[in-house]
Amino acid sequence: MKQQQNNTCVHCGADCGKEPVEWKNLNFCCNGCLTVYQLLNENKLYNYYQLEETPGIKVETTEFGNKYAFLDNDEVKQKLISFTEGTISKVRFYIPVIHCASCIWLLEHLQKLHSGVRHSFVNFTKKEVDVTFDESQITLRQLVELLSSIHYIPDLSQSLSDKKDDKSYKTLLYKIGVAGFVFVNVMTYSLPAYFNGEPLSDKLQSLFNILSYVLVIPVALYSGSDYYISAFKNLLKKNISIDLPIALGIIVLFAVTSYEVMSGIGPGYSDSLSGLIFFLLVGKWFQSKTYEALSFERNYKSYFPIAVTKINKQIEESILLEKIEVDDVLIIRNKELIPADSELIEGDARIDYSFVTGESTPVVKNLGDFIYAGGRQMGGIIKIRVKKEVNQSHLTKLWNQDTVYHKPSDSLKNLSDRISKYFTLIVIAIAIGGFTYWALKGETHTAVFVFTAVLIVACPCALALSIPFTFGNTMRIFGRKGLYIKNTDVIEKLSHINTIVFDKTGTLTQPNQNQVDYIGEKLSDIEKEVVFSLAKQSTHPLSTALAQNFNGSTYHAPEHVVEVAGRGIFGKVNKLEVRIGSEEYVSNQSSGSSRPSSTVFVAFNDQVKGHFTISNQYRSGLDKVLKSLNGNFNLYLISGDNSAEADNLKSYFDAENMHFNQKPGDKAEFIKKLQNEGKTVLMTGDGLNDAGALMQSDVALTIADKAYHFSPASDAVLEAQQFSKMAGFIRFTRTSLSIVKVAFIISFFYNIIGISFAITGNLSPVVAAILMPISSVSVVAFATFVTRLAGKVKL
Repeated sequence: MKQQQNNTCVHCGADCGKEPVEWKNLNFCCNGCLTVYQLLNENKLYNYYQLEETPGIKVETTEFGNKYAFLDNDEVKQKLISFTEGTISKVRFYIPVIHCASCIWLLEHLQKLHSGVRHSFVNFTKKEVDVTFDESQITLRQLVELLSSIHYIPDLSQSLSDKKDDKSYKTLLYKIGVAGFVFVNVMTYSLPAYFNGEPLSDKLQSLFNILSYVLVIPVALYSGSDYYISAFKNLLKKNISIDLPIALGIIVLFAVTSYEVMSGIGPGYSDSLSGLIFFLLVGKWFQSKTYEALSFERNYKSYFPIAVTKINKQIEESILLEKIEVDDVLIIRNKELIPADSELIEGDARIDYSFVTGESTPVVKNLGDFIYAGGRQMGGIIKIRVKKEVNQSHLTKLWNQDTVYHKPSDSLKNLSDRISKYFTLIVIAIAIGGFTYWALKGETHTAVFVFTAVLIVACPCALALSIPFTFGNTMRIFGRKGLYIKNTDVIEKLSHINTIVFDKTGTLTQPNQNQVDYIGEKLSDIEKEVVFSLAKQSTHPLSTALAQNFNGSTYHAPEHVVEVAGRGIFGKVNKLEVRIGSEEYVSNQSSGSSRPSSTVFVAFNDQVKGHFTISNQYRSGLDKVLKSLNGNFNLYLISGDNSAEADNLKSYFDAENMHFNQKPGDKAEFIKKLQNEGKTVLMTGDGLNDAGALMQSDVALTIADKAYHFSPASDAVLEAQQFSKMAGFIRFTRTSLSIVKVAFIISFFYNIIGISFAITGNLSPVVAAILMPISSVSVVAFATFVTRLAGKVKL
């Protein structure tokens, strides 16, 4: 896995001392590191040691005994576990020691360390790990012990609480308080030196110098500690962070102050140092509060554009998620999402929890069973009674977590990270050059100020913040206008789109506004009721049209129902085996003839009775949307229907760009073919039969009528009534990209001007500390204001 170098521990890089623990001619500093190394070795996790030079963390070797015995208590388990179905459970741990790439890599490969772990995902910014595990193979207690054995000890008190950041937030406030108190007092001691016309007596001046120095020690060692720790940890990992120049500036000021005060040759820089750290921390607090405000609005003021069907006094009505109340009775159809924790009260439930756990095998539920929010019904109609208030933020988090998305190598985020890295090295070089220049001129005081001011005033923070704030504001603007984006990465990907593929049925066509005609043997009243009952199980636009056509017929609950994506649905209703769908699906043959509209065949007990013709009603604004897109994008149409509508659509699509009679698998292959040709593809579908194509595309957009058709496979959901604005939304992502680039330029100009003043000795470290957060806030304000203004003008 890794060859031994010197006398350092193979796992964590620590000095092994005179008596190292040896295994296979490799040295370890303790048995704990040997244990983890062997664990990784046994599971062939060799790449772990390629992530960093010393990726490991020392492991405690003490036996746990009964330390975690309380986790065997059912009440405690219920508080920690967020989901459980059969033996599969899901838990979220808060792990404060998560700090680098190797931490993420190891925690996301827990399934290799123990077969009972099914899946794990790390949220690095919140220091949380979501673990899906099989309780028949590993208990919650054993899982915690496994994490603790590799020194990723969960903070269970914080894991039980939603307030993960309270402790760190309070610590920051304490540090600001200490720095502020010292800054005020030190400035008080320094006022005579600033304003007194006569110099103070040597004894009094020495007293003030010593008092100021004593006060500034806790500021330098406590309030500024985060900067040293962050810089040191990153240096150990051979990473240059933005905290490095700040830490250097503080250390130099403190060292020079210590020397001058202790030697009695001068007052040092106690006032500048206390002011510097105070304003740095205040800026840090202000930036965090500003970013929280954006995150808060995204998490709680935006919501999934999905509605549900509620039974109110035996009458079905559509209501928004936010209006669901405890004890409401809801109807859930095939492939619809369970919006809230509920109890099954009618029907046969087969719940797919892949949206929650990644496990796609449907779980059979019986009457009275509990069903978790986020599950998807994979069968006929069921009725559920809501047991808990709908938690929209829970569904939002499920949708926003994207463990398979990989950023392109040339993404703005990666570009920003690379620039920030080299930027820091350049700033340090300029600071050293400035210090050397002024020191050689004999102006030591100016040299120290120049060195510190350059390190403090030059900051790529504004550069890094411009992306999340611009795209975050774009997400909020889109949400208010009816387009809901999964995450900020989708904004950037949308701006690069050059090809758009449309599904026809349910996307270009308007559901619920169709003319339905029947051709074939006359259907009896019972047969009509059977067709109505079966069609009602599905949310496909053609099934919906049939159900509305027979609305008022008596409903019979099917004995069983199976829907085959893109082909049809069959089941047993009122002792009749019935099948509705495409001609090939229902009759096992295809006439190949073109029909003037969409057709749905129907068969009872394997005898084809006839077919329904369903005329297409196109969405309002379709003409405007397609014409506005035609000049800027390559447009394609792909449909599972026949080519009867080709003549109506040829004014928008080239004949060779329209593809009919396509199965779901064909659609996904077509998207892949376009991508192989170098195209960046936006797939627009209804989210029902297009899941494969949506997942294959670069950006997946779902059109939602009454918000029923939300699909976890989509990157964005567009409310149907906002369809006419589709072109405007795509254009606005390019505007957002331009705003980010302008913010980049502003950030660079700020740094050039700031460094120019600092290098000439015209900028004190305290002023630099004030300007540093102001630069970040000004770029954030620019991005926010311009994005909002552009949103009002262009959308």
